[in-house]
Amino acid sequence: MTTAERLGYAPDDRVLIINCDDLGVCHAANLAVYQALRDGLATSASLMVPCPWARDAAARYRGEDVGVHLTLNAEYERYRWGPITQAPSLLDGDGGFPRTMVDVWDHADLDEVRRELRAQVERAILWGVDVSHLDSHMGTLQMRPEFFDVYLDLAVEFGLPLRLSGASTERDIGFPFRRLAAEEGVVFPDHLILVRGGVGSRQTFDQMLQSLRPGITEIYVHPALDTPELRDVADDWEARVDDHALVTADDGVRHAIEQAGAVLTGYRELRELQRTG
Repeated sequence: MTTAERLGYAPDDRVLIINCDDLGVCHAANLAVYQALRDGLATSASLMVPCPWARDAAARYRGEDVGVHLTLNAEYERYRWGPITQAPSLLDGDGGFPRTMVDVWDHADLDEVRRELRAQVERAILWGVDVSHLDSHMGTLQMRPEFFDVYLDLAVEFGLPLRLSGASTERDIGFPFRRLAAEEGVVFPDHLILVRGGVGSRQTFDQMLQSLRPGITEIYVHPALDTPELRDVADDWEARVDDHALVTADDGVRHAIEQAGAVLTGYRELRELQRTG
């Protein structure tokens, strides 16, 4: 039985999570993500606890469906953040997290990884966030089995569903992470799609909706407001502004979702399924 069927959906139903990544990364993202959750189409978001604007994001929280975007990377050249625990192996030469996944994989001590990521979840809870799920910034925790073990252990420990890439990616990644998660009772969407259209992503989004498969699909975007801060921080600022318009101001998207026959949900529904068995 599929996850969607366990939730009471029909075998051919198309269930859609629209998730906003990178909540907390900057002020422009915080404003945009909450607008998308409260007035737009977004059904979930993911908080980057170590980022400078994460505390502001938590202060703006009003009970929305928010998970923890487990973070071991700081990818920007001039905008840096680092671990919230004492974790020397998770620092690069200028005092922040490494910029690349490979740098993390090559130098991180797994005990320090485990302490740091647990602390990120615990801090979100301390801030009052009713954490709905876990996912991995840049996919760093899913691509290597030793890091995936930490990812999976945290999902079991806190009773939270995971973001996982689709079954078709298991061969390329090289180990059966979806089966391993299922054996531990961890719940996850059937399909995962990143909107990579950049500016003008509406057409890409429409194409994704038209090709939705039965089951639960997560589509994730990176909305942010067009501000001087965002333009200075992020080289991909135009795509983030476009994502914001896509999930807040484009009335055609809502119609396209209806045309696709998709039902919107968030991660809390999956969390309750996992916790009740």
